[in-house]
Amino acid sequence: MIVQRLAGRLGLSERIFVAVVVALCVLVPLANLVFPPGSPFHVSNASVVLYGKWMTYALLALSLDLVWGYCGILSLGHGAFFALGGYAMGMYLMRSIGTRGVYGNAILPDFMVFLNWKELPYAWYFFDWFGYAMLMVMFVPGLLAFVLGWFAFRSRVTGVYLSIITQAVTFALQLSFFRNDMGFGGNNGLTDFKDLLGFPVQAQSTRAVLFALSALALLGGFAIAKAIVSSKLGLVLIAIRDAETRTRFLGYRVERFKLFVFVVSAVMAGIAGALYVPQVGIINPSEFSPANSIEAVIWVAVGGRGTLTGAALGAVLVNASKTWLTAALPTLWLFVLGALFILVTLFLPKGIVGTLGAWFADRRGKP
Repeated sequence: MIVQRLAGRLGLSERIFVAVVVALCVLVPLANLVFPPGSPFHVSNASVVLYGKWMTYALLALSLDLVWGYCGILSLGHGAFFALGGYAMGMYLMRSIGTRGVYGNAILPDFMVFLNWKELPYAWYFFDWFGYAMLMVMFVPGLLAFVLGWFAFRSRVTGVYLSIITQAVTFALQLSFFRNDMGFGGNNGLTDFKDLLGFPVQAQSTRAVLFALSALALLGGFAIAKAIVSSKLGLVLIAIRDAETRTRFLGYRVERFKLFVFVVSAVMAGIAGALYVPQVGIINPSEFSPANSIEAVIWVAVGGRGTLTGAALGAVLVNASKTWLTAALPTLWLFVLGALFILVTLFLPKGIVGTLGAWFADRRGKP
């Protein structure tokens, strides 16, 4: 019943988005596993990993669009939630190595043995259990978002001040995780993963399954975000975005609505980070870089703020362009990215999907 009601609220672009993601979820693993490398329909292992990364980036962009596009919260620290989810997954993968590490220690990861650690830190307890690790993937980013949002929203910190605070928290986490005594691998981070739930992470079939899971997670994130923005809650969020003071005077507890959607968005970003790590094979403090969070904002702006599907599309388009340009024009990529953001802001303020939606609405004579 809920699925039917949600499907009935999907517009044309959203139905196309769902159909494309479902098709990719099936066709990419099929083309990778079934067709031989010489076939024109074959998708290489490297491409599967690359597309899987794009799916996780799309989920991250969608989570950011939920708070920025519909609630007006410009978070410049969503990369922190993404990285925390990735570290939780990385800790499970490190504990799964066991005696197969370089030093053969069944309890301590290799970097701890190298640094002469004698005992496993408390933060690493129970990460040899997959269920606990997945709980931490959602709980840790959600807890950070709850604490940050609780103090910021109750203090009525908004606008650029909130953006600066989220960016400062992200930078502080980056500096903290760079320290070896934090127990998270320091500058090198966590790597050299062996298997996931007993399946080798480097195996072709495992990578295909991880891509499919990333696509399904993107669909699940879209369904949750769409259910929120299509409900009465979504109307309140839009009212907060457009006129927060008036919404507050109408009797709504604005801070509660903002806190709820901020936590949900952080959990989605954490799940994206958890799916990202086993596909790329490493997680280090560079994922906390404020530049990564700012780049996610560009994805949303390019695709279309307040459209959900546009955010995911922007993430894929920008990263596809980045993959090509970093090989063709490695020294000019950052200039191209900055120019793209400026051009979109000036000439496509609604983004690609938002502009196309407005154009089709004008053609049909609808508001």
